[in-house]
Formats: sequence, C-alpha cells, structure tokens
Amino acid sequence: MYPSLDKIVTLHPLKLSILYLRFGSKFQLPSSVGAQLVGMADWAPVLVGVVLFVLLSPGLLFQIPGYNRSVEFGGMKTNGKAIFVHTLIFFALYAILILAVHLHIYTG
Repeated sequence: MYPSLDKIVTLHPLKLSILYLRFGSKFQLPSSVGAQLVGMADWAPVLVGVVLFVLLSPGLLFQIPGYNRSVEFGGMKTNGKAIFVHTLIFFALYAILILAVHLHIYTG
C-alpha cells in the first residue's frame, strides 16, 4: 500500500514533491498542495533580502554610527560598529516583513 499525502500535508513542499516523484502516480496530491508545488514560488524572502542588503549597506546611503557624526550620509566608508548596527537593522526589518507581516510574492 502506498502512502496518502492527505496525512502528511504539513511537510515542506520540496519534501512533498520528492515523495510524489518517488511514488509516481500511485496516489493523488491534494489540490491545495498541488497548487503550491506547481509554479508557486515565494520570491518575497529573496527580493526583500536583496533590496534590504543594497539599501542597508553601510556607507552607501547612510551609516550609523559614522566617523564624525552619529549618522553620516553617502560617506562610502565603513567601520566595524556600522557593520554590526546595519546587520541588526537588516535582521529586524527582514524578520518583520517576512515573519510578522507574512509578505509573499508568488510567480507563475
């Protein structure tokens, strides 16, 4: 007897697709899972990460803390403190947008 995916819907979509490839057409995917596996890639984590990485690069647009001031704009220089502060800001904004706001961008 082959397993039914109705009981393992809580698995990650990649694991579900591997199971589907392993057992072939011996069973049917639930319609909700099938919609997630076929062309429904969530691009929000990638796009948010890239945009925040570029915007929060220390010294590009702004730098907290700067060399002479607490905030410097467009200095194109950086230091260890600024890298640490910008890393914390990046993590906080990324976590808020992806985990708390549940931002999703689907393609396909």
